[in-house]
Amino acid sequence: MRINHEITTFVHVKTSIRMKVFYCLLYTVFYLLSLLPLRVHYFISDILYYLLYYVVRYRVRVVRQNLATSFPEKSEAERRRIEKDFYNFFCDYLVESVKLLSIKKETIRKRLVFKNIEEINRCIEEGQSCAVYLGHYGCWEWVTSLPLWVTPKAQCGQIYHPIENKAFDRLFLRLRQHLGSVSIPMNETLRKLLEYKKANQPVIIGYISDQKPLWVNIHHWVDFLNHDTPVLTGAERIVKKFGHAAFYGEMRRVRRGYYEMEMKLITREPQALPDYELTDAYYRFLEESIRREPGLWLWSHKRWARTREEFNRRFEVVDGKVIEKKQA
Repeated sequence: MRINHEITTFVHVKTSIRMKVFYCLLYTVFYLLSLLPLRVHYFISDILYYLLYYVVRYRVRVVRQNLATSFPEKSEAERRRIEKDFYNFFCDYLVESVKLLSIKKETIRKRLVFKNIEEINRCIEEGQSCAVYLGHYGCWEWVTSLPLWVTPKAQCGQIYHPIENKAFDRLFLRLRQHLGSVSIPMNETLRKLLEYKKANQPVIIGYISDQKPLWVNIHHWVDFLNHDTPVLTGAERIVKKFGHAAFYGEMRRVRRGYYEMEMKLITREPQALPDYELTDAYYRFLEESIRREPGLWLWSHKRWARTREEFNRRFEVVDGKVIEKKQA
């Protein structure tokens, strides 16, 4: 038993050392790339576009299917234009995310301008923390520059799902926290928010809530982009529990490499809303953004892989919990 324990310990140590070395190499490469001027990044993005779209054909079938079912009223030519716009933008998003690793504060302030920040600051000054609903729309990684715009009394943060690869997870944490925001693992959200509340620390927390939920987390469906769509409702429950003011961050691309985000107040009294009305409002805002400039949304994920028919066939709700039906 002792020998087995020592062998296991040795393997863990060796794996840990290997992961640390990999992270150091990964960080060095990404950091050096981030030092390149943005005009060089966009040149790289143009090359990536042709590789991903014309050579690799990265998830083209998924993107094409999503666009066909979301915009049946558009012609094939119109949807193909959106498809190309998406791949162009997606490659820009990749290089813009890398640039975030070393970007200067004055540069990011010019390239992402936040509007209606005074409404957020007013909430903080009056002792109310804020929640900002976001989507995988526009350069969402750059939203971590919000601390440069709001009152220093608030701690900005974002809820995230840890990446399985430890080295990449550590790299993205470094990237997302570079400008003063903190990243909170999804399964630690309640604990961290309770800590902030006990310390009387006001917070501004971002929730990217347009992901596909697990089957057991499906409690609500919305009509979204011509689909009967299962949605995450955890953000709404947290916002109501803590009484945070709820905003929608509406992002627009002014031109390549330049964005604006307007903070649109949804409500300062979330507890007064009926169940799921806050979530419904978020999806209405998000669909408006997508229909305005559809190429900026992440069309490459399989957003509609879960259907209500399959849910009803396989699951049931008992005392508010989703459980799998027993097989006959």
